Amino acid sequence: MLLSRCPGQDKRFWKGDDASEQPCPRCGKSIEFWKDDFRRRCTHCGELVRNSHFDMGCAKWCQFAEQCVGIPAAQLRDETLCDALIKEMKQVFGEDQRRIRHALAVLDSAELILKQEKANPLVVKAAAVLHDIGIHEAETKHGSAVGKYQEIEGPPIARRILEALQVDPAAIDHVCQIIANHHSARDIDTPEFRILWDADWLVNIPDEFPQAERSRLEEIIARVFKTGAGRHLAEALYLDPP
Repeated sequence: MLLSRCPGQDKRFWKGDDASEQPCPRCGKSIEFWKDDFRRRCTHCGELVRNSHFDMGCAKWCQFAEQCVGIPAAQLRDETLCDALIKEMKQVFGEDQRRIRHALAVLDSAELILKQEKANPLVVKAAAVLHDIGIHEAETKHGSAVGKYQEIEGPPIARRILEALQVDPAAIDHVCQIIANHHSARDIDTPEFRILWDADWLVNIPDEFPQAERSRLEEIIARVFKTGAGRHLAEALYLDPP
């Protein structure tokens, strides 16, 4: 049974800055969010948009949070951490909106795959948000953002962010190993890595193969995807579009 009238979650007690607006990244129309809205769908174009000001308030620490807001404590912790990671990722990328949009798109794809594949959600979501976090450092140090340099420069930055957020050390090691292999797939083959790999490919196919014919796309999807859920999503998106 859900509790009611908690001052921290009852909108009657909220202030003006507990609601905000942000533009839809696809069409630019304004979307209004309450602070506890993790996502909302744009009423103009249908895009599912994350709330950049997401904040569960007292539900982040209250022992009655699950009964109050109806979200399991573990899921609430994951979403709160994910929100913190998104903020850190945006700070690293600064004005680089293309990289920010890509990271968020990969996260959305990873969450879709997670609904059908068993894996550690925290590791998958953290890896999705931070998988390209070394791009700017690679460009600065090596004059190139190619995959091998991202795999070198990304893990130390991700580790600093995750340690500052007090993530479990084993999870940090796993996320960093995924980032260190997310282009080459050399030294890891965990369920979490496979989901991140497929999520990245789901987003990258239009850029990597913009003019590919159906037969070529069928070959690519069969060859590169590592999970059944990722493969089915790719087929639905690129072989049988609505």
